[in-house]
Amino acid sequence: MAALLIGALALFLSLGSWGVSSKDSLIAFPSVNTAGVSAAQCLDLSKSDLDKRSEGNDALSTEWIEAGTLRPPGATSGPLLAAHCRLSGKTGQRKGVDEKSYHIGFELRLPAAWNGRFLFQGGGGNDGVVRPAVGPQASVDYALNKGFAVVTTDAGHQGTDATFGYDSLARIDHAYRSYDIVASKAKELIHRHYTLAAQKSYFVGCSGGGRQGMMFTQRFPGQFDGVLAMAPAMTVAKGATVAAAWDTQTLQSIAPRNSEGLTLLSQALSNDDLGLVRKGVLQACDAQDGVVDGLVSNPAACRFTPLSLACPSGVAKDSTCLSVPQVQALEKIFNGARTTAGAPLYFSWPWDAGIGHPDNDWRMWKLGNSLTATPNSRHVFLMQDAMKHEFVTPPDPSLSIFTFNFDRDPARMDAYAWIYNTESDVQLKGFKARSSKLLLAHGMADPIFSANESVDYYRRMQAMHGASTADFARLFLIPGMGHCSGGAATDAWEGLESLVTWVEKNQAPQAIVARGTKVFPGRTRPLCSWPSYSHYKGSGEVDSAENFECRL
Repeated sequence: MAALLIGALALFLSLGSWGVSSKDSLIAFPSVNTAGVSAAQCLDLSKSDLDKRSEGNDALSTEWIEAGTLRPPGATSGPLLAAHCRLSGKTGQRKGVDEKSYHIGFELRLPAAWNGRFLFQGGGGNDGVVRPAVGPQASVDYALNKGFAVVTTDAGHQGTDATFGYDSLARIDHAYRSYDIVASKAKELIHRHYTLAAQKSYFVGCSGGGRQGMMFTQRFPGQFDGVLAMAPAMTVAKGATVAAAWDTQTLQSIAPRNSEGLTLLSQALSNDDLGLVRKGVLQACDAQDGVVDGLVSNPAACRFTPLSLACPSGVAKDSTCLSVPQVQALEKIFNGARTTAGAPLYFSWPWDAGIGHPDNDWRMWKLGNSLTATPNSRHVFLMQDAMKHEFVTPPDPSLSIFTFNFDRDPARMDAYAWIYNTESDVQLKGFKARSSKLLLAHGMADPIFSANESVDYYRRMQAMHGASTADFARLFLIPGMGHCSGGAATDAWEGLESLVTWVEKNQAPQAIVARGTKVFPGRTRPLCSWPSYSHYKGSGEVDSAENFECRL
């Protein structure tokens, strides 16, 4: 549990660096008057029931935070927070069938200088923890500091392991129910605090949070004017978790053994091996966007095959080539999980140079770095936990990611997957009818959810809606980026403000300027609305976005 919590905190902190533009670009709402919002008003919120329809077991505490006095919990650098009222709430407190205590926990932060907007900050992983509601995702500064009222939730259970899956209502809360409850309560409290309803409402989330955003577009389409869903875990309760087992077993089958004969999963591919893959992908595909710059910006034209890295016949494996079993394992993984009869169980994966970069999280998700026979990949300690405790019905604590049967076991996931996953609904009838906007984004080197899954979803939207798809939904692929952020990429971009501009000015984003962080500091690139891609114009500084254009 501690490892999961640390991972969730690390993800929260990493997402805090996203964004490139200024808060001054936000549209002002003349009707919003926040004069007089104070510590006294903040404290008054805790003196009344959250909701007259509640069961009488709600709890709410408040705290006034002065401007410039602290950062979010866990943050050791970055901006200090603006003056705001922090609310910590519980609703639906109950005893589960497993005799554990449950409630839906949430945190709502209400800025003294409110801009009239509400932001729901999505969660991730197994949830079970209330993250600081400051809005770090896809924004140059915390959304709270820009004037957004921001809410987060633990999704209806406490603790980051998946054993809540033994309680059926906790499963449903994690699937969809808790998010609608929290959004409604947050809006009520916003209205109560400011004596004015939120003028516009937005959702931003990645991974599990991206899935939550998609859930709002489908089950609760009236809640939000705009949704930004990054690397949305649209099939995690079946397809993506099956793929995690497929990849783990494939890598385990070629991993070396220690002196005791025990398998070392992390050594199935060394860092040098992954570096070879990166080099091979770049040699095959980098220049297809008009410039050699360490990015595969035209993935549709990429024709890399790992066979090109195989050691010549009769030549021993060394740092310059891959063994035949390694080549075969990579081909098997990137072609996607399948039954023994060849029926696909998940999507294929794009060949992106980011998978071999040391700053990408591909290794930690699929291989880990344990030098012992106890594996520590995130597939093993996170996905396996969810698979056996939440995603199969009934829960099966004996189920192992290493022995998952690809012919028999996927059917055990059907009973829950249909209420949890979000890949089926491409009509989005209610969401589209109210002119709401959906912005999808996905890192091309994401190791847990294939970017091809998001492309497939968008293609099916186009088949349903035709040319009008782009009027309410857009997809942006981010070359080199891993899961949600990081990697050899220009991964810092102002997605939230682009969404606000689309919703409130009806200016759809064709290109969003992104900048490099750790790997490419000082570099900017346009992220292009799919299926267009960023192409070098042929002259000018290659680290400047102005010298690139979006091409089909």
